[in-house]
Amino acid sequence: MPSIEQILEDREICICAGSGGVGKTTTSAAIGLGMASRGLKVCVLTIDPAKRLADSLGLEELGNEATRVDPGLLSEHQINGDGELWAMMLDAKETFDALVARHAEDAEARDRVLDNRIYQQISNALAGSQEYMAMEKLFEIHSEGRFDLLVLDTPPSRNVLDFLDAPKRLTQFIEGRSLQMFIRPTGFAARVAGRGTGVVLSVLKKIVGFDLFADLSEFFNAFSGMIDGFRDRAHRVSSLLGDEKTCFVVVCGPQGEPVDEAVYFHSKLMENEMNFAGVVVNRVRYRFGTKVPKLRELTDRIDSELDDSDLAERIARNLIEYDALAVRDAKNIARLTDSLEDEPIIRVPYLDTDVHDIDGLAEINRYLFGTEEERSRLATG
Repeated sequence: MPSIEQILEDREICICAGSGGVGKTTTSAAIGLGMASRGLKVCVLTIDPAKRLADSLGLEELGNEATRVDPGLLSEHQINGDGELWAMMLDAKETFDALVARHAEDAEARDRVLDNRIYQQISNALAGSQEYMAMEKLFEIHSEGRFDLLVLDTPPSRNVLDFLDAPKRLTQFIEGRSLQMFIRPTGFAARVAGRGTGVVLSVLKKIVGFDLFADLSEFFNAFSGMIDGFRDRAHRVSSLLGDEKTCFVVVCGPQGEPVDEAVYFHSKLMENEMNFAGVVVNRVRYRFGTKVPKLRELTDRIDSELDDSDLAERIARNLIEYDALAVRDAKNIARLTDSLEDEPIIRVPYLDTDVHDIDGLAEINRYLFGTEEERSRLATG
């Protein structure tokens, strides 16, 4: 099986996806560190509001602009030549506002939208759809050409269709009949807008506390000049997802449900003709031998070393339970391999300590960037 470095050869964007709680954010950070150590200028983007990424990279906090990881913290990890590691956390609302500002005809049109109460409600609601905003920010940074590799940490994989279809949904919203009716009312809509609405507007104003239709009209009139720009941008963002320089790495655990999620995600990527690069299986348990240990025999062997029969039996039970979990992990990974028809699968073992800093990420990289033989030897040695 190839290493993550081989998987990402000649790629400019690596999108890490998977179900929740499988170490996706940590894997994204480890990939970023490993590729930076090989001389690349790398930026890791996350939409996870938790501070795991910032903490693991030794940063106080992350914002909507890239922050460089202190080169001093990386000096012990053989950062090669021009290698740099940067990180950022997506602010969906700020990204949406910047998108409006980019497509506004002038400062007045920009402010008319940004200050509009309807826009503020819509943007807060649409910002909840972080999938499109993540792709928008990714597109923006990729277009700037500042980095050799971008690594994106995504929402859980059951949102995969939301993520893949996000640019299309924005285009459909822009081109939809309901939006067009407000911007360019014709027929019945024009007659409704043009007459007989005084009583309705006055009632609505009393209910909501402000002139709702006036704000709607102001918003849609100001927004109409931006539609072509939004539409073009959405198409370009969608194209970036399918570009040959973009690839998807699925992160999962060795349990049954995360493996099912990985198989599901792979199938959806294939349906959408996206570039699937491989799977990282996190927290894998390896067997210490090929035989199932017997409780009494194992207890006696441990007791001969400890001279404490009660402690020896507890340790023996833990080892037997661990072996059962290792057998289960092996079966699930075999099923994953069969389902993916021998696509690249990289296994990272269950580590003794939690990963919370640069040293922990470097430990993960011994497996991500090693050969299959090296990974097995490290995990069982």
